[in-house]
This record gives sequence, structure tokens and C-alpha cells, in this order.
Amino acid sequence: MSEQMAEGIKCALCPRQCCVDRRNVRGYCGETEQVRVARASLHMWEEPCISGSAGSGTVFFAGCPLRCVFCQNRTIAFGEKGKALTPEQLTALFLLLQHKGAHNINLVTPTHFAPQIADALKSAKMQGLSIPVVYNTSGYETVHTLRLLEGVVDIYLPDLKYYSAAVSQKYSRAPDYFAYASRAIGEMVRQTGAPVFDGEQMRTGVIVRHMVLPGHVNDAKAVLKYLYDTYKEDVYISIMNQYTPPKDIEDYPEISRRVTRREYERVVDYAIELGIQNAFIQEGDTAKESFIPDFDEELLLKEVLK
Repeated sequence: MSEQMAEGIKCALCPRQCCVDRRNVRGYCGETEQVRVARASLHMWEEPCISGSAGSGTVFFAGCPLRCVFCQNRTIAFGEKGKALTPEQLTALFLLLQHKGAHNINLVTPTHFAPQIADALKSAKMQGLSIPVVYNTSGYETVHTLRLLEGVVDIYLPDLKYYSAAVSQKYSRAPDYFAYASRAIGEMVRQTGAPVFDGEQMRTGVIVRHMVLPGHVNDAKAVLKYLYDTYKEDVYISIMNQYTPPKDIEDYPEISRRVTRREYERVVDYAIELGIQNAFIQEGDTAKESFIPDFDEELLLKEVLK
């Protein structure tokens, strides 16, 4: 057990505060303290300053503290995929991704393993890890957990999924989502400062993602206004149109379709009206299953599990 995890025994790493002893019991995230990884690969589908030309070294962790009803990575969010890794194997995986040419180490849904990840990253840095570390999260974080990562993470890549408490309750059972996510993003910006680039690649900074949901243009606008009013050009904003409804979303008919071109254009037009300049937008039909990783592809995991 990591030193940070042992502080209280009862897990309080995420805002769910389930307070179970994850040495023996699965938390709300669906995981014990045993780190499990579903996939590791060079991923080309992140923002250009993250993926670059060679790909981002993504490590998809099993489990999730948020568990949205429309989750596109549900095979890992609900613990259906994942290989157990020792601390030494996790360190080796980070170093292997660097060796394969990754522009960065991209930690996907890492919150519930944050202490173990921080320890493995420190070990990897002592063994030569020199590329930036990206913390790729739903945004549903506590400031306390984020502070475990200060000086270890270079780039934060959080979502800001919702502004409305009613919407976040309906789709993520988290009416406090915005309260936690907004404080978390503030802590991320405090740690990294304004974005810094090396050529076209981000070295440090914060990129906040918002995926537009069908029928929720006004909530998207509220998210953008909050971010720009609060941070101006100190964060980049990634406005995403890749929402892909899962097959079992019939209980939520209002989001059982893709975002229309007009809905997305309304959100982008609003960003322009606000004066947002540091932004990424998606063009064309990006709501395809090709954006959803194949979690059966575990070649790099097999290398470290030999």
C-alpha cells in the first residue's frame, strides 16, 4: 500500500468519499488498491499538441469514480477489462512508452490510483523518464488528491462536463460535479501556470475539455463562459463533438442521438463571441466508434507482464 493511501485507510481520493478500505474492498470506482491497466498504446486521437506526430503514450486505468450513463469507455470504467500491475511493472510501462517514441505519458482516468501512480512516476523519473506527464481526467477531483501530483504532472487534461447540477445528477449521479471540478481546475492551473509549448507540443499547462451533449447547448455555453471569465487565455479549451450514444441509452432518449452540426456550430459560435482564442474544435464527423479504443489490444502490457 502506498504511503498516501495508508493515511486514512478509508478511501477518500475522489469526491464520492466512499470511505471503504480498498485493501480488501472495491470502492465506488469499482477497484481495490491494486492498480489495473486496460490498455497502453501510442494514441493519435488527442488534441494535436498532445498526440503530435508519434502519438501520446496513453495508459488507460480500469475503473472510474464518475461512471456517466453515456460513457464511451465503459468496458474499463466498469472494470470489465484490466490487468493487474505491480509498482515496478507500472514504472516499466511508463519507460517503455517513452522508448517507443511517445510524446508524453497520458494517464487516463487515474484518480482512484493517484498515490500509486505518483510513486511509479517518481521512480520512472529517477530511471530516465523525461517526457511530459499528462493527467487525463473527468474533472471530478479533490484538491487534496491533486496536490499529491504536484511536481509530477506537467499537463492537466480535465473535462468540465457540466455546469448544471441537475444535468450532472441525471447523467453522472453527481450534483456536486461542477463544485468539485471547478475547484480542481483552479488547483491544476495553480500548479502548471500558463501554457508553455516546445514548438507545437505542449510542455506544461491545462487543456479543459467539454464534450457537447445533444440537447444541451445552453449548458455547454455556460461551461465556456465560466472558463473564459475565470481563466481567459491561461487555459486552452477543447470543444468536442464526438459524443457517441451507447447502445443501452434507451432510458435517456434525449441523448440517444448524436450532436447535430447546428448544435455544435452554435457552441463554437458562442466561443467566438466570447473572445476565446486558445481553443481546439473538431471538424467533420468525429462521432465514430473509431474514436473509442479497442481494449483488447494489450501488446505493450504483455511486454511488461512477461
